[in-house]
Amino acid sequence: MRKLVLALMTSALALSGAAGASAAEIAVIVKTVNSTFWQNVQKGADAAIGASKGNTLTFQGPAAESAIADEVNMVENAVNRKVAGILLAPSDPDALVPAVKKAWEARIPVVIIDSQLAAGADKYYQAFLATDNHKAGELAAKALIEKAGTTGKIAVMSYVAGAGSEIGRVGGFTDYIKKNSKLQIVGPFYSQSQMATALNQTTDVLAANSDLVGIFGANEPTAIGMGRAIKQAGKAGKIAAIGFDGNQDLQEFVKDGTLNATVVQGSYQMGEKGIQTLLKLLDKQKVDKTIDTGVVVVTKDNIDKPEAKNVLY
Repeated sequence: MRKLVLALMTSALALSGAAGASAAEIAVIVKTVNSTFWQNVQKGADAAIGASKGNTLTFQGPAAESAIADEVNMVENAVNRKVAGILLAPSDPDALVPAVKKAWEARIPVVIIDSQLAAGADKYYQAFLATDNHKAGELAAKALIEKAGTTGKIAVMSYVAGAGSEIGRVGGFTDYIKKNSKLQIVGPFYSQSQMATALNQTTDVLAANSDLVGIFGANEPTAIGMGRAIKQAGKAGKIAAIGFDGNQDLQEFVKDGTLNATVVQGSYQMGEKGIQTLLKLLDKQKVDKTIDTGVVVVTKDNIDKPEAKNVLY
């Protein structure tokens, strides 16, 4: 009987150890789950975690990018349940810092993707993976100038004021416009990453500025709303328009000429490389502090070529 009890205890301990090994959770927390951009980040993360052993992945995000407090709570909850690591796309550069600091204090590695945290917070995370948003904004401005020319009036349709990616992206765009043209900028207008809001704002901007020669939509939901407003106003092909990101809606806008181009980030790569970086950290390997995930300017000329297909989703 004693041998049977010992055997059962040994078996239970083995099962417990196996369960513990397979339950090394990595929490992926993004700005919102209601966007194909972030869903593509999840696909990349799933692929990377699938290639690993003994790790699981959870994927979370608020209903909207403007629900910053919800994202803060998600990070704090991940810390409280002692996850193995956190892959985070912060919706606000300041509000997420205390939660990331808690992870650092709990010795939980954090990898940041897409948007930077506030200056001085880099000691609380181990790596930052993102598009060079300032450079991406410049590429969008260059593409707009090529179609709109260097004089006239253009509008900037942005998303969440103060978001790290927004500061770099719209900043890069406006800096390039000011240095390389005499274009007058109207805006920016902030959609809070809500497609319907962007549609209404763009409709109003087009109505109030009949002399507009160009327009830029700075992220996926904003660019979709902008594109729909352009079509509804009968301005497709009559106004230079540049989008950002690369879901099916934006691809169709490029193909039908509503958008002259869309600047597409490597969203899948953010998820895949982000998880791979965390796995290296968990394995006590060194990683680069900053990793550029790249962008591609997608036009009607290259949309069916490998360089575009590798980033479109």
